[in-house]
Amino acid sequence: MWRNREIRILLLVMSTVGLVSVVAVYTFPSAAVMLVLLTALLLISCVFVFTHWRYREIEKLSDYLKKISNGDYSLDVRDNHEGELSILKNDIYKVTLMLSEQSLLLQKDKVRLTDAISDISHQLKTPLTSMTVMADLLEDVDLPDLKRIEFIQNIHTQLERIDWLVSSLLKLSKIDAGTTVFKQEPVIVKELIQKALDPVLIPIDVKEQSISIKGEENVSFIGDFNWTVEALINILKNCVEHTQQGGKIEISFSKNVLFTEIVIVDNGKGIPKEDLPYIFNRFYKGKGGSEESIGIGLAMAYSIVTNQHGDIEVKSEQGQGTTFQIKFYHR
Repeated sequence: MWRNREIRILLLVMSTVGLVSVVAVYTFPSAAVMLVLLTALLLISCVFVFTHWRYREIEKLSDYLKKISNGDYSLDVRDNHEGELSILKNDIYKVTLMLSEQSLLLQKDKVRLTDAISDISHQLKTPLTSMTVMADLLEDVDLPDLKRIEFIQNIHTQLERIDWLVSSLLKLSKIDAGTTVFKQEPVIVKELIQKALDPVLIPIDVKEQSISIKGEENVSFIGDFNWTVEALINILKNCVEHTQQGGKIEISFSKNVLFTEIVIVDNGKGIPKEDLPYIFNRFYKGKGGSEESIGIGLAMAYSIVTNQHGDIEVKSEQGQGTTFQIKFYHR
């Protein structure tokens, strides 16, 4: 209570009034009654002024809170004095800052959601339009059989693309929402790489590319095997897609006291310098991206790795290939 400046002032004033009154009574005994009445009036006035001041400060805080509830976070009620009222003002200001930050984050989330819906709509619009056109053409009874088979195959391809897109977006949304639980178990890196290579062996064989893997058998880290396989598959797909016929992809892995590292290097066409800062952004398609690319694979890989206390770095020069460095830090 004593740290409240207003209480100290009140007690000082009341003590001064009381002391002056006592001295006056002894000095002027005949006027004692009047002095007592005057002292009482002064003390009551001090209490009244003090109470009025406190209620006025509380009213200001009430108005401040009303403005905050209406979304006005620009006000500042802090002061540099001691006391419960000053502490309350500072605490309210801290809450105001927190609400302001949360409001900004919510606004950013709304913008991201709007952008994501727009991107998804754009990605779905092209295959759906294509399938609609081909479905209309299939209604033609005079359509040649070869064309009919071609259109049906194209529709299957577009449906697979939509299925992959929806599946990937569901996985990403779970990761973003924090509902995905990543396992914490030993992952043998060599087994991880072999598993990730399985889905890309056919396109590697078709393009006559070579694969080399270097690393010790016992290299491992603590993480989620299946989700990390998903991340590596997306990175390897990117390397295979952007590496020319007969090119090569080199995979190496090692472990030190700080982290386990996986390095994937290709000698493909590389990534333009202006695209490098954005390749892990969702739906981003660089200048060198193919028309079939959606721009979600590397974004998913980045989310999976970083949510396991890892990191991805990419280095690339046009015409000289690309290097992906993946690090899983020990805990």
